[in-house]
Amino acid sequence: MLTRLREGIWWLDLGGVNAYLVDDGGTVTLIDAGPPWRAGTILDGLVDAGFALTDLDRVLVTHYDADHVAGLSRLAGLDVEVYAGRGDAGLVAGTDTPDLGSWKGFTQAIASPFVRDSPTTVRPLDDGDTVGSFTVYETPGHTPGHVAYVSEALDAAFVGDLVRESNGRLVPAPWVISDDMDRVRESIRSLSRDTPEFSVLGMGHGVPFERGGKRRLDDLAGGV
Repeated sequence: MLTRLREGIWWLDLGGVNAYLVDDGGTVTLIDAGPPWRAGTILDGLVDAGFALTDLDRVLVTHYDADHVAGLSRLAGLDVEVYAGRGDAGLVAGTDTPDLGSWKGFTQAIASPFVRDSPTTVRPLDDGDTVGSFTVYETPGHTPGHVAYVSEALDAAFVGDLVRESNGRLVPAPWVISDDMDRVRESIRSLSRDTPEFSVLGMGHGVPFERGGKRRLDDLAGGV
């Protein structure tokens, strides 16, 4: 289901996991790609937002987990650039495999059969890099290479699974599906400290906030 959050920003509710569609100054951007069985919802969302399927220019991946990247295989026929944080880029591209020595890597490996036909090229991103109007913030913890994307021009932040919405509240990613909770908490604090003001806060799970996003992040950072 497609929901307009504000001019040029749409929420794609993929059933338990979120993706976002953004018109970034004329460059059509998808943030996370969802599971493969929801690719049709993304493609329908493009059309409902007023774009042709071929208008999609790039995908910004917040992290490697099957429910956020497996849908990339269904976009293979489109000419899009794919970006991910350097620490997870090899997993997204299929050149690396999950670390079975960690709990997070073990859970990623279990879900890996759903991740097929990885994109041939994934552009790795480092802290402070920019893609269009977005600035990249390294936010490790949920995965080692997790990143958030913040755009002052769009007044929005997309933070993947660093946090989630639960009953109207912002909470950290749960420990059971995270790589390192100490790093999750530190990433929440650093993102709060380093980012400019923004209204829209889009996370990977739960209902995104249309306003007051930075304040909500700051409030959470003060308590973790």
